[in-house]
Amino acid sequence: MRKTSVYLTEAEAARLAALARTEGTSQATVIRRAIEQYVPAQRTSRDFALSGCADGPGGSVADLDEAELLEGFGS
Repeated sequence: MRKTSVYLTEAEAARLAALARTEGTSQATVIRRAIEQYVPAQRTSRDFALSGCADGPGGSVADLDEAELLEGFGS
């Protein structure tokens, strides 16, 4: 096993001590059990970043007339 340190608030330390006392085990065991049972929160989808970016009439700029594409440039 590897030793590590954890900074806890007073309330967290008190809760950890109470849990260990209630379970009749060490605080380290309570922490190890909590880590074993930990399930990360589901991340929300990040698809929203591209939502709607491809909406439109569905045509391609390749189908536009070159004069129309250059309209307003270099005038």
